[in-house]
Amino acid sequence: MKQDVFLPSEYRPAEDEPFMNDRQIEYFRRKLLNWKAELLEDSRDTIEGLQDGTRNIPDMADRASEETDRALELRTRDRQRKLVAKIDAALRRIDENEYGYCEVTGEPISLKRLDARPIATMSLEAQERHERREKVHRDD
Repeated sequence: MKQDVFLPSEYRPAEDEPFMNDRQIEYFRRKLLNWKAELLEDSRDTIEGLQDGTRNIPDMADRASEETDRALELRTRDRQRKLVAKIDAALRRIDENEYGYCEVTGEPISLKRLDARPIATMSLEAQERHERREKVHRDD
């Protein structure tokens, strides 16, 4: 394990520094860990809300509305669960020194893309090619 890296709170990765240097790695590690913590906190709140929400509602319209809300909430949580798995995969890539590189081309993923989507596994160009191929196959 590497030693702790000093990272000022105002630090942002810049194109004029070595790609995936210790500060950039630490920046993205913290960004991913904070995002994961927020998602897990939201999940805890949802579980508590669902447990509290098992009350008897006599009005059919109110009950239907509550069931719709619960189904939507559960779908949202399922998406977040999948997102947590992608965050864990990104953290693994950091540990394996593979983070920030396109899994298709091996080229660096732009810092702007990683900052906007820290779980990205492909460069923007590779992602666009992938999506075009998927669209072609869906249209078959």
